[in-house]
Amino acid sequence: MATEDEEKSPFTRPGFIISAGLVVALVVVGVIVGISVAQKPDPTASPQPTASEPAPSTAPTPTEGDAGGASVCGLSGEVLEGTLTNVPDVDEWVYQGTTAYPTSTKYGPGMTAPEGYRYCFQHSPEGAAFMAATAIAQGGDPTVNAAWVNYVVPEGPYRDQLLSSAGQGGTTQGIRMDVRGVRLLSYTGDTARVDLGISGASQGKTINASVVYELVWQDGDWKLNAETPTPFDFAAIPNLSSYTPWGP
Repeated sequence: MATEDEEKSPFTRPGFIISAGLVVALVVVGVIVGISVAQKPDPTASPQPTASEPAPSTAPTPTEGDAGGASVCGLSGEVLEGTLTNVPDVDEWVYQGTTAYPTSTKYGPGMTAPEGYRYCFQHSPEGAAFMAATAIAQGGDPTVNAAWVNYVVPEGPYRDQLLSSAGQGGTTQGIRMDVRGVRLLSYTGDTARVDLGISGASQGKTINASVVYELVWQDGDWKLNAETPTPFDFAAIPNLSSYTPWGP
């Protein structure tokens, strides 16, 4: 049952979950969560990315059955095991709306689709971290969200369910989100679990949150895991002290 503080926080309301799109999974599954939360009374309710590479003429077409292999845009430095021993170096933090994401010629994103979303990350722990941080910005941008979700959700039993709610996000206007830290919970080369520490603010309210992405390497890029209905875990946390500092 939601506490009084949770009900008052703008980050726990359906409007925030749907419109802010902390991550694509919050846009997707948050719609379902929002339905149940919306049934509870809310006493306080009140009424483009910079490309590092030229955009291709067409976005790549995923090939079924390719669960690994070379980067879709030729990024070198494949690493099949390991962890994040140091904070990944960032060439530049680029803002998409009010949310910044990291860019690197080494780790990605290496390409920009005609629809405007960024993709192609190094097959490494660092590449997985860059993908997760980029997802924060792209999942909350209604101008690219639907096309990005279509690309980033591979074949799997929950693909249709995840795609069905894509593009239902509204606007992030008035809401600020920043990546403040990162942890790599697991990495096998085929899969990665990336935990991002997020700081958000809206209408004078702030929140610290943990967003864990379940990623798979497929078709030469990091994608969301469509083998689960919730390829993420979102939770408000008291502070970000357990994270390796990383952010704009």
